[in-house]
Amino acid sequence: MRKTFTFILAANTAVAVSAAFNMDKSAMSEAYWKIWNDGVQARIDADIEKYRKTDASAEVSAPDGTEVAIEQISHAFFFGAHIFNFNQLGTRERNERYKALYGREGALFNSATVAFYWRTFERHPYAPRFEERYEDTEEFWNNCKDPKRQPHWRRPASDPVVDYLRSRGVRIHGHPLVWGNNSWMTPNWLWDDFCPENEKLALEQASGVKLPVWNHSLPEGVKSREYEKEWETGWKKIYKLGGEKIASLVPTYLKAVSHFYEKRIRDLAERYGSRVDCWDAVNESATDFQIWGGRTAVRNRPFDASHYGPMPADYAYKAFMWAVKYLPSTAWLDLNDYNMSPSFVNQAKSLIAHGAKVDVVGSQMHLFDPKESLNIMAGKGPKHLRPEHIAARFNMLAKLDKPILLSETTITAPDLSPKGQMVQAIIARNLYRAWFSVEKMAGITWWNVVDDCGAPGEPSMSGIFTRDMQPKTAYYAMDDLINREWKTRATAKAKAGKVKFRGFRGRYRISWTAANGEKKSIVAEVK
Repeated sequence: MRKTFTFILAANTAVAVSAAFNMDKSAMSEAYWKIWNDGVQARIDADIEKYRKTDASAEVSAPDGTEVAIEQISHAFFFGAHIFNFNQLGTRERNERYKALYGREGALFNSATVAFYWRTFERHPYAPRFEERYEDTEEFWNNCKDPKRQPHWRRPASDPVVDYLRSRGVRIHGHPLVWGNNSWMTPNWLWDDFCPENEKLALEQASGVKLPVWNHSLPEGVKSREYEKEWETGWKKIYKLGGEKIASLVPTYLKAVSHFYEKRIRDLAERYGSRVDCWDAVNESATDFQIWGGRTAVRNRPFDASHYGPMPADYAYKAFMWAVKYLPSTAWLDLNDYNMSPSFVNQAKSLIAHGAKVDVVGSQMHLFDPKESLNIMAGKGPKHLRPEHIAARFNMLAKLDKPILLSETTITAPDLSPKGQMVQAIIARNLYRAWFSVEKMAGITWWNVVDDCGAPGEPSMSGIFTRDMQPKTAYYAMDDLINREWKTRATAKAKAGKVKFRGFRGRYRISWTAANGEKKSIVAEVK
């Protein structure tokens, strides 16, 4: 499905303008619509009205009876996406279209997740990639024939991205501070350079395991899967030696792991402080908590025998403690995970009970396999994406009494045909409506905005734009919700110096014409 899609210039920045979304319900089976039936839609609408709107009033210097125009210009709710392809899409026009999606007024996304993956952020010790170098520039990427083979693909230098987002009034979400993953997160130099050769040899002789060496000649995505598997398999065998024995064999390395994780958080805090609004303090740690028996987040041992590889003792707890130590109190700290078993809730409760500042809980939902979209279309597919199970999942998280972020979302098109795009759009529309209706929900973040720009293993058709930045049907569906259905536009009569209305929480422009014909307006926040 194609519609008119143009860009106009506003404040020297391209802004997308598009037509309304026209849903073709025939793209989905009768079985699908039995699941997402009129009764379900009515309950979603009622909950959106109850939880996302509020009664509001604003002071206006207008005589009684004056008609006042009420226009919502931004949301309090966070509609986000990651911005990993900043200036990397191959042409100036594509890059401007991409960046124009992020902004406070009129843009699709008012929140952006910025990549701070340690491995590519600090490719060499003591040299974090804050500042833009030539290989981060638009010129470099516009002349790059095979961007995916570059080690910093999807990992732009952070300063230009943060500066741009701040200039546009976008909420910034840093991802992540601590994550055990030794393929995508922990830099190889930590083991290579800070575990002495005598300690490596002692560990190898005691365990019979020779750990892999990172192949610097291959791009990140190609080598990561094999390396990660070999690394994690090796450490599972090493763990059989027992924690105390391992600690006696590689004491320098284990000390370095804690030292550099804390240093990393300190470095990020010193650079950005309150400029980044929210951080994933720890990412995907609930599986470790589950493996350890799901009892307590603070235990007495020399290090964490994570399923990823060795981590600082109590690393999830320490992530929050280090974050509180170095970041301002205004920064939200998120416990983020794909593991939505009871272990996640139990871990969160244990962290909070031990004094961790868990401000928000993050839940991921990745629909990576295009076949799953076809199953959903047919009325099958994963149960956790059905209305009743969505409610049950978030009711479980709501017991923590914290705001919830749907922090990573992937919804894949089965193919790029008009019908395939419509299937993606309808699935996205119904899921966004269900998620938006959850009482504790504070934001939803789409993951890969552009097709063929995901990490290895992530689908090539999960974007809302094609690789050349042409909008897909899912874009229109999202824009229709965010910038039409869920934005309040109304008129009301002034009375006693006030105007009253009911609307979605956010920022409003309130305008009227004075008795002398002068046009007047104010900006008000509705909370």
